[in-house]
Amino acid sequence: MNSHNIILLTDSYKVSHYKQYPPRTSTIYSYFESRGGRFDNVVFFGLQYYLQEYLAGQVVTQDSINEAALVYEQHFGNTALFNREGWEYILKRHSGRLPVRIKAVPEGSAIPTHNVMMTIENTDAECFWLTNFLETLLVQVWYGCTVATLSREIKKVITQFLHETGDVSLIDFKLHDFGFRGVSSVESAGMGGAAHLVNFMGTDTIAALTFLQKHYKAQKCYGFSIPAAEHSTITSWGRENEAAAYRNMLTQYPEGLVACVSDSYDIYRACDAIWGQELKDAVLQRKGTLVVRPDSGKPSEVVLKVVEILGTRFGAETNAKGYKVLHPNVRVIQGDGVDYDSIHEILSVLKQHGWSADNIAFGMGGALLQKLDRDTQKFAFKCSAATVGGEERDVFKQPITDSGKNSKRGRLKLLRTSENGFNTVAADTEGADVLQTVFENGHITKQYSFDDVKRNAAL
Repeated sequence: MNSHNIILLTDSYKVSHYKQYPPRTSTIYSYFESRGGRFDNVVFFGLQYYLQEYLAGQVVTQDSINEAALVYEQHFGNTALFNREGWEYILKRHSGRLPVRIKAVPEGSAIPTHNVMMTIENTDAECFWLTNFLETLLVQVWYGCTVATLSREIKKVITQFLHETGDVSLIDFKLHDFGFRGVSSVESAGMGGAAHLVNFMGTDTIAALTFLQKHYKAQKCYGFSIPAAEHSTITSWGRENEAAAYRNMLTQYPEGLVACVSDSYDIYRACDAIWGQELKDAVLQRKGTLVVRPDSGKPSEVVLKVVEILGTRFGAETNAKGYKVLHPNVRVIQGDGVDYDSIHEILSVLKQHGWSADNIAFGMGGALLQKLDRDTQKFAFKCSAATVGGEERDVFKQPITDSGKNSKRGRLKLLRTSENGFNTVAADTEGADVLQTVFENGHITKQYSFDDVKRNAAL
């Protein structure tokens, strides 16, 4: 049995909505879409978690009803607004399972904006009010969708620069998730971190790994990391022992990748005099790659100068595409001030100066998992059909003050129109519906493995 009280997981005003629908309403049908936003396509990801964690199984009990009644009595100042009768009906008639049907596109699918991605309707006429009561919780799917979308769009940018200047096969580890500390909750870290791993394989957000094991049938590890320094492990040696702190990194981790933050004092001196001279032999003799991390200043300017200093000290070769690649024992990771725009700027500056995108990876924190909201992709959940007095009617909104908020009408279907094209049409239109039933009457009817999700999201 679920430990969350579903009756309390809504907005206050929805508690009173069961009294507001037309008399003899028996069905409410609603849909979820992106009404536009920064990117033209949206990756659908995260619904499966909400179904498992909040909706599946017996989620209504007498105790949960009693708890909600007390909360709402205190919240509203009376008990008249609470639909006790409706919830007790679900408990008695459906053994506490939610009588709704949810259809959705396969998780990981990249769907053009302005298309239906999920629908929900009640399956019991007595529970017409339940469909939009669940909106508050279900709309939170926006978060996983938006992180997965942002991550995928960045993947497109880096892939293009690798295609032009370097080795595209390196893409999986070009964007590393530094976002755990930058989000508002452990739940966000798990969901957001997993959404990033839809597209990449580098992460420091361990919560994402356990999230995938629990909710997406992960039988293997999908995110990887390496030993890395932070400022405390370098500055605790004292400024006069900066070189000793760096040497310790090389000796403690004699093989493989190791990342070392190098801007505690003077990033350029660290790259030139310390890494490039005093510790040069140790770096070259080591069986692995040193990843130098600048962490302050204007990213595009600092990265270029760091790469050029390292190129001078360690050497570089020109690849088949005509761009310079540092000695294989040295690379750079930029983890400060990293977002969609700065990544493009950094790679552009490197390219302009003849450097391959092979030389750099990026670490992205709050900008990846937190610096976004529901309006980044303008997600909305709207009722589009209702059955009243035995007759189904189209339902829609059409505000004269903002045509961008016009909603769809009627029951909906999503058709695949070409290899990667989709189009929302009326449900009775001929053609196979991309939307699949994933939840019905308290039961999850279809689940996706993370392999399925990654395959659906592949560029």
